[in-house]
Amino acid sequence: MRRKLILSVSSAFAVVAIFGALAVTHRSKAASAPAMAVATAPVVAGTVSSSDVPIYLQGVGTVIAYNTVVVHSQIQGQITKINFTEGQAVKTGDLLAVIDPRPYQAQLDQATANRSRDQAQLTNAESNLKRYTTLGNQGWATPQLVETQTAQVAQLNAAIKADEAAIEWAQTQLSYTQLTSPIDGVTGIRQVDIGNIIHPTDPNGLVVVTQVEPISVIFTLPETSLPQIQQHLADGSLKVVAYSQDNTMKLDEGSLDFIDNEIVQTTGSVRFRANFPNKEHHLWPGELVNAWLLLDTRHDGLTVSASAVQQGPRGPYVYVINADGTVAVRPVKVTQVSGGRALIDSGLALDEQVVVDGQYKLQPGIHVTILHGKAAEEAAAQEAQQTPIP
Repeated sequence: MRRKLILSVSSAFAVVAIFGALAVTHRSKAASAPAMAVATAPVVAGTVSSSDVPIYLQGVGTVIAYNTVVVHSQIQGQITKINFTEGQAVKTGDLLAVIDPRPYQAQLDQATANRSRDQAQLTNAESNLKRYTTLGNQGWATPQLVETQTAQVAQLNAAIKADEAAIEWAQTQLSYTQLTSPIDGVTGIRQVDIGNIIHPTDPNGLVVVTQVEPISVIFTLPETSLPQIQQHLADGSLKVVAYSQDNTMKLDEGSLDFIDNEIVQTTGSVRFRANFPNKEHHLWPGELVNAWLLLDTRHDGLTVSASAVQQGPRGPYVYVINADGTVAVRPVKVTQVSGGRALIDSGLALDEQVVVDGQYKLQPGIHVTILHGKAAEEAAAQEAQQTPIP
């Protein structure tokens, strides 16, 4: 009995010793194992910079020609000559077409002949009047004869004035046989071919001439921007830059010329007009463009890459990279986004680092690894493809 008890106790001590050895071994392995690495997210970073930033208001506009003229004929006749090509730039007075001048030249010749006839008769009548007056003073001619001759001279003088008016009218009609451009501009599609009869009542006329130098753009902006535009306009003219619809091509620079006298109630917008020299003819009548109105310049404005700004339920924010390599969400106020850069009104400080690519992996407090080299270059190339600054 005593021997069985001793064996049981010995067995218990053996089990305890085995478990103890296993525990020591486990602790030793755990202590020798390396610490688990903290998870990080790869991102591309950018730095908050400072520079002079132009403040623009952007609106969509339509290019409007200064003048558009339909060249009509003022007489009827056959077109004998076309002196322009479609799309040609013309000056005021340039010959565009010729109408057969022969019928109108004949009218002028007839009026000229009538005047010559009447002038000859007037010369004879004046000579007779002079003789009759002399004879009347000597008592050899009656007063009635002198008065009759005086009336005939007056009648012939009136006839000559009528002849001169007829000549002037005939010369005017003859001048209408040459159709000229009334303005500087560019010709459109020709509406009448050589050999056809043109009429003053033709609705399409001969051709449309459109003035393109200078040219205007009518664009709209929200009515809320009107007070600040008026305030800055009082200090001088405001520059307007015209861009293509995709904002990739600068078309021309001009100045604000006119503010409409009423607000469009249906849209809550105001119409503005800007004038452009358009020397390169990049602006074309009827074209849709983006108008950038330069309102002001923010000196030493803080900017970040536009891709750094994210939109959340509470507005725009950025991920700021802390000194310990973690990120934090920072609400920001963005004044404008232009040229791939966002102008920050508040929320960031100069030289702070922010995440510009890779935000979808982030949560506040997570550690990040800043990428360099090709990954950063690709992000920079993507930024460069953003809207250009005028």
